[in-house]
Amino acid sequence: MYERITGEDPYRVPMRIYPAIHYTMGGLWVDYDLMSTIPGLFVLGEANFSDHGANRLGASALMQGLADGYFIAPTTLAGYLAGTPLPKVDVEAGEFNEAEQAVTARIERLLAVNGRRTARSFHRELGRLLWDKVGMARNEAGLREALGRVPALREEFWQNVSVPGRATDINQALEYAGRVADYLEFAELLARDALERRESCGGHFREEYQTPENEARRDDERFAHVAAWEYTGDGREPIRHVEPLTFEYVQPSQRSYK
Repeated sequence: MYERITGEDPYRVPMRIYPAIHYTMGGLWVDYDLMSTIPGLFVLGEANFSDHGANRLGASALMQGLADGYFIAPTTLAGYLAGTPLPKVDVEAGEFNEAEQAVTARIERLLAVNGRRTARSFHRELGRLLWDKVGMARNEAGLREALGRVPALREEFWQNVSVPGRATDINQALEYAGRVADYLEFAELLARDALERRESCGGHFREEYQTPENEARRDDERFAHVAAWEYTGDGREPIRHVEPLTFEYVQPSQRSYK
């Protein structure tokens, strides 16, 4: 693939892979120590913007995850904790008790279902649904189908999941079931957000929005913004907040692989 793109044999000529601006996607701003604008919040791997390769030939994403996780975070995070005065954490604080009660209630709820389907079976069904309907290429019909099926799958999960073991044990099945429950929540939000964006840009490709040459077609007039969804409670519609993006020096342009 590299040779077809560049005309150079990577077995004879070193591959031209180097840190560069990611081709369309951004990431959270971080400083030299990978800390975000929120003190104490470090951002690792592809979630930050720092050194993701623009050429995207398969090595840059792996490189960034390994470099951040193995070499940078253990030093910078430890240095922050050692050199920053932190307030004492009181386990009797109301916030601590509230969080503990919420976690305990969720664990008890998972163990009490005593259904007939494993968490893995739900995970596989959800994964197949997202791959088919909310994958690299999406369309409105598929996204609407996913938005109809994910809530139904989530309801079945809470009525028919089987979680063996006890809460007092080192229970990996319980931990896994909790993660699948989170995936079911995130899957609905992922499909909802993809449906809202009626354009193709970055890692988001809507089949209805492409050029005659089958390239991604942007819509910067309506979608040059950052969006965040606000949780409003179980069974309630989330609220979508929008913050416009302003480009002063470099203007977005249509992507083309020609």
